[in-house]
Amino acid sequence: MQSIPVSWTAANARRMDRQGLLTPATTAGTSPADIAGRMLGAHAQVMSAAELSIALRLDGATRTDVRDALTGGPGPARGQGPGGRPAALVKTFGPRGTIHLLPAQDLPWWTGALSALPARPSTLSPEARMTAAQTDEVLAAIADALTGAELTVDELTEAIVARTGSWAADPVMPAFQTLWPRWRQVTHTAAQRGVLAFGRDRGRKVTYTNPDCAPASPARSLHELVNRYLRAYGPATAEDFAAWLAAPKGWAAALFASLAEKDRIEAVACAPGRAWVAAGDTAFPDEPARGLRLLPYFDAYVVACRPRELFFSGSAATRALAGGQAGNYPVLLVDGTVAGVWHQRRTGRRIALTVEPVARLNAANRRALDEQVARTGALFEGTAHLTLGKVTVGPHA
Repeated sequence: MQSIPVSWTAANARRMDRQGLLTPATTAGTSPADIAGRMLGAHAQVMSAAELSIALRLDGATRTDVRDALTGGPGPARGQGPGGRPAALVKTFGPRGTIHLLPAQDLPWWTGALSALPARPSTLSPEARMTAAQTDEVLAAIADALTGAELTVDELTEAIVARTGSWAADPVMPAFQTLWPRWRQVTHTAAQRGVLAFGRDRGRKVTYTNPDCAPASPARSLHELVNRYLRAYGPATAEDFAAWLAAPKGWAAALFASLAEKDRIEAVACAPGRAWVAAGDTAFPDEPARGLRLLPYFDAYVVACRPRELFFSGSAATRALAGGQAGNYPVLLVDGTVAGVWHQRRTGRRIALTVEPVARLNAANRRALDEQVARTGALFEGTAHLTLGKVTVGPHA
C-alpha cells in the first residue's frame, strides 16, 4: 500500500491546531489539565514558563488558573481546594527526565511508560552506586515518608535514614560543586514508580510528596504514549520520538516496528522521508498555519517539532537554537515557524518585553504582535510594554 503524502505545511498546521496555537480553547469546556494533556506535559523547570505555555492555549486563562489546577485552589492542604477539590495537575519528572506539569488523571500511564524506558548507564563510581536491594529499600522508605506529607530534601533525607540506615545519606553524588546523599540517585526512579512528586514550595525550598500512583501496564502505557505523541506531533519518526523522550534510538525503532505490526500506527510520506501517524489519524488541513505567537522557554511545541531545519529555518536556527537544542530561548512564532526570540523582565506589575524578529514584520504581524504582548501581560496578571530590538541576554536567562 502506498503511503499517504503529507506536506510539512499540512503537518505543521495540524500540530498547531491540536496544540491550541491557532485558536485557543475556551475555558467553558477545557481545563488547564486538558491542555497539559494535549501538549504531553508542560516543561516546568521554569515555573512561569509552564504557566504561560498552558494559559496561552486557553482563552481568558491566567497563571492563577494553572496554579489552582496544580494545588486544587486555595486551601490548607495540597490537593485540597474549596470543598476538597482535588488537584488536576501534578508537578513531577516527565519526558527527558525533566520537570513537567502532567495531568493527574494521566499519571498512571505516564509512570507506566517512563518506568519501562531502558535504564541509562550510571555515571557514578561503583562504590557510590546503590544495589538493587538498596534501591528497593530506599523507594519503600520514600513512599512511606511522603505519604500524606510534604518534606524538604533535608527532611526527606532524615526520614529515609531513619527507615534504612546512615548509608543512604553518604555524600557520594557530585552535584553543583557539592556532594548529594546517596539516595538521591533514585529520585527520578521514585517519580517513575509513582511514589514521589513535587509538593508546594516552602518559601524558597522545594518539597516532595507521594502522589500514590501505581504505574499502569508498561506495554499499554507505551502504546498510549506513542499514540498521544503522534496525535500531537505526528507525522514523526521513531528517531524523532527517541529524541523527544531522551530514549535510545534502537529501542524506539523496535517499539515503532512492534506497533506497526499490530496496526497501531501507520506510515505516511512526509519530507524528508517516511514518518508515522496513529492508526487512522490521516486527516490534515488544506490551509497553512497562520498567526503569530510568543512561546516561552521549552514550550512543548518548540521542543517536539521536527524536522528542525524546517521549523528553525534560515537565520532562525542561528538565533534561536543553542548548540542545536530547542527551548533555551523563548521564541516568536509566525505562521507556524520560528521567526525570532524574545525576553521579558518584570518589575511589580510592569513587564518589559523585548522582541527580536529575524526578519522585518509586516503590518499584519505588527498588529498581531501587539495583541500577543497585551495577552502575555494579562496571562502574567500585569501590563506588558513592547520594545522591538536586540535581546541581549543569553539562552535560558
